[in-house]
Amino acid sequence: MLLASQGKKFVEVASLVGLSAKRVGCWVRRFAQSMDALLHVEQTQCKAKLTRQVLDCLRDAPRSGRPKQFTPTQVAGVISVACEAPEASGRPVTSWTVNEIVDESIKRGIVPSISKSQVQRFLACAQMRPHKVKGWCFTTEKDQELFQKQVEMVCQTYLDAPRLLAEKRVHTVCVDEMTSLQANEKRAPTKRPAPGQCGKEECQYTRHGTVCLTGNWDVVAGQFLLPTIEETRNNEDFAKHLERLIQTVLADGWVFVVDNLNTHCGEPLVRMVAKHLGIPASKLGEVKKRGILKDMASRRAFLSDTSHRIRLVYIPKHSSWLNQIEAVFGMINRRVMRGGSFTSRADLMEKLHRFVTYFNDKIAKPMKWTYTGRPTEKEAIEAPKTWRALWPFRRSTPLREQPDGT
Repeated sequence: MLLASQGKKFVEVASLVGLSAKRVGCWVRRFAQSMDALLHVEQTQCKAKLTRQVLDCLRDAPRSGRPKQFTPTQVAGVISVACEAPEASGRPVTSWTVNEIVDESIKRGIVPSISKSQVQRFLACAQMRPHKVKGWCFTTEKDQELFQKQVEMVCQTYLDAPRLLAEKRVHTVCVDEMTSLQANEKRAPTKRPAPGQCGKEECQYTRHGTVCLTGNWDVVAGQFLLPTIEETRNNEDFAKHLERLIQTVLADGWVFVVDNLNTHCGEPLVRMVAKHLGIPASKLGEVKKRGILKDMASRRAFLSDTSHRIRLVYIPKHSSWLNQIEAVFGMINRRVMRGGSFTSRADLMEKLHRFVTYFNDKIAKPMKWTYTGRPTEKEAIEAPKTWRALWPFRRSTPLREQPDGT
């Protein structure tokens, strides 16, 4: 390959390496056929992956070998066993082992006998790992068009946030609760890592109760604003939390992105928003009877009215990932709660407040939101393949040795 890349003719390379010109041409064509795939690996994968691909391209083509012992029907039968639930075969387990697949395949008469390694090769060729399971949340939404509309509305809220702040002084804030934060005290101090040793953490602890963190994430500024850390989280608590934030800039508009928790459309919240909008309490009606306060649907419609200076945007169900504050909560869980030891609820509250200050000073920044609510418009481009991947289907290549030996 190196000699050919220097511009030498096939016959010259053949005389130098002790092969025929035909064989040299065969290898040059194979490498040329694999060049796009190798360049793709070089640009997208690690160096070790590129090395493996190059070595794979330099290996001999597969030989016919001995006659196959298993027919395509038998191979498909073995793989189909791995695709089934073990309970359907009367096995009280939730996932297959290779030994169980061997036993079941023989029991059903798919094959008279088969080795464990052969089953592993079949599964590897089918890119199957019967023991591996990925978590998944199946949607319960019946109206998919409404769901899509709500997702797009939340995404558009994030995209419009900088413009609304600059033109109309409207702040876009994500709000949510981080509930049941346990103030657990380790019964022994945690030992820090040392050379050759990992850290050691006591597994036993003493409970000191729980607290709830209600946070505000400013979408444009990228700051965690005025968190409320208390032992309760009822309708009154949430209304007071938002009012405390609104009072920082009374004249400005506010857009709050929240989930569908009942406290996010409760009576105290409606009364608080109506007070700041100048709507008399007499026009709100009465809970469970009439008017805006009648039920959750009427209260939610009032709170999400786009004509109001203060309004709420509700994310769809099972879509908490659309709320930007969830990323901050994940960091709090990793950096404060995990591995933390708290002597009391007050100690936990104090450490949370300290982390929020540190987070705003050293870590926080606006999130670059690129999701628009629609599937990506980029076409899925199939990665180019090497000659070996195309071997069973390859056709003659136009790259041939010329009469002059080039």
